[in-house]
Amino acid sequence: MAQADPVNILLVDDQPAKLLSYEVILGDLGETLIKAASAQEALGQLLKHDIAVVLIDVQMPELDGFELAAMIREHPRYQNVALIFVSAIYLSDIDRIKGYEAGGVDYVPVPVVPEVLKAKVRVFADLHRKTRQLERLNAELERRVGERTAALQASRAELQALNRELEARIEQRTHEREQALAQLFEAQKIDTIGQLTGGVAHDFNNLLMAMLGCLELLKKRMGGDPTAQRLLDNALKGAERGAALTQRLLAFARRQELRPEAVEVPGLIAGMRDLLGRSLGPRVSIEEEVSNRLPPVLADANQLELALMNLALNSRDAMPGGGVLTIMASEEQIAKGSPLGLAPGGYVRLSVVDTGQGMDEATIARAAEPFFTTKGTGKGTGLGLSMVHGLAAQSGGALRIESQPGAGTRIDLFLPRAERPKGKLARKAAQSDLDLGARATILLVDDDLLVSDGTAAMLEDLGHAVIEANSAARALDLLAAKPEIDFVITDHAMPEMTGVEFAKVVRARYPDLPIVLATGYAELPAGLGADLKLPRLAKPFLQRDLAQVIAQQRRPARRRQGVRAEE
Repeated sequence: MAQADPVNILLVDDQPAKLLSYEVILGDLGETLIKAASAQEALGQLLKHDIAVVLIDVQMPELDGFELAAMIREHPRYQNVALIFVSAIYLSDIDRIKGYEAGGVDYVPVPVVPEVLKAKVRVFADLHRKTRQLERLNAELERRVGERTAALQASRAELQALNRELEARIEQRTHEREQALAQLFEAQKIDTIGQLTGGVAHDFNNLLMAMLGCLELLKKRMGGDPTAQRLLDNALKGAERGAALTQRLLAFARRQELRPEAVEVPGLIAGMRDLLGRSLGPRVSIEEEVSNRLPPVLADANQLELALMNLALNSRDAMPGGGVLTIMASEEQIAKGSPLGLAPGGYVRLSVVDTGQGMDEATIARAAEPFFTTKGTGKGTGLGLSMVHGLAAQSGGALRIESQPGAGTRIDLFLPRAERPKGKLARKAAQSDLDLGARATILLVDDDLLVSDGTAAMLEDLGHAVIEANSAARALDLLAAKPEIDFVITDHAMPEMTGVEFAKVVRARYPDLPIVLATGYAELPAGLGADLKLPRLAKPFLQRDLAQVIAQQRRPARRRQGVRAEE
């Protein structure tokens, strides 16, 4: 019966008859039988074939079976080949021991019992076959283990790479989150300070309004006493400085009233050269790096000049021994995701660079806070940079500070680009150009008695008749009862009904009646009263401001007496 995986069996004997008999006995094992008539021939067959079992005759010429076995065992390749001795002469136990010492695994005497020989050969053939199968299985297993090991190593390397990438992303996201939280905290802090300063500025403006109005009228009524005039002038200057201080507070709080227009930066800087030179003094050298082909910016020209002056004065104070102040302006294109938080689009970067003492990171972090200053007591208000910061934010731009101790400071003011105007802006009318008009009857609405009395006195000094109301409800009653009213001036921050709400009612009932909104808040909430297009009078205002707005807003024809819009 043929084996599925036959092995080679080498039959070694110098007698052909015996070889034939072995072939007959072992033929039905299904193995491959190879014959050799001498030891030399047997060695040749061993070199050519993978032999599982060698059946060796002990007594042979030239080399006997024991010597052949010893030679086979000396070769590393044949250490596991089964050697079976067959002998008709050497049959003693000593002979058997010699055979085993030569490397034999069995010793079969002659005459051979066919079934015994067949059984012995079958055992060692099967053992060889299973050993080879096991070796193949081990090799296959090692190959698979190698492949799995390589795959695991590749997976491990990939996992390590993914872990590194994940750690990098986590670190980046953590950093971004920390930055976002810091920015949020800063925004909340600035917003809180802004609300506080905005409220303080509003109340302070009302107080200054009463002071300025009364001081102005008192100065007009004083005689030729030069001492009294000088004292009044000083009081007026102090009140005006207080008004300027509130404007800076409102600028930081982003609640100042801005009149944005297309401003040519090169022209604005050129117009400030003399003023900057006088303000900075001879020790500071001023350099300019400004292109004349810059697009205009959308900003309030007066506030932008004030911002540039504040930055220049800060740089001067940082260079007590003198130095170089460089003013630069360049066009910038901001992409989406700007770290400055700017909307994508075109901007102009106005930069002020000095060679002064510089600032550390802690100082930079607080530099834009109101009332924060490093100049010492009495040497600065701490509102200059905060005003610039507020102007930038309210104009849709941003402020950036770069500085190092001992290496100077660079402050960049980013302002949105504006469309270049087709024609020149009209000249603002001076007070002398205004037709103040004839005497009018004016309804003055304000819940603050001090402000109301002062404003009424200024109006009466201008020759107008004044009717006062301390609430919007009272004012509506007066409008209904007194059709001779030609003009309405109303505060905004009033209880029950605000000035804007009151103005909407008045505009609906008396569409031709001029209304002016006077308020200590320089900026109303977004969209509030925008549809009314109310002229504004920012507190504190002077008598000339009051006269100007009345002249600009009066209608040629008076309101029809007793007639309402809904009638």
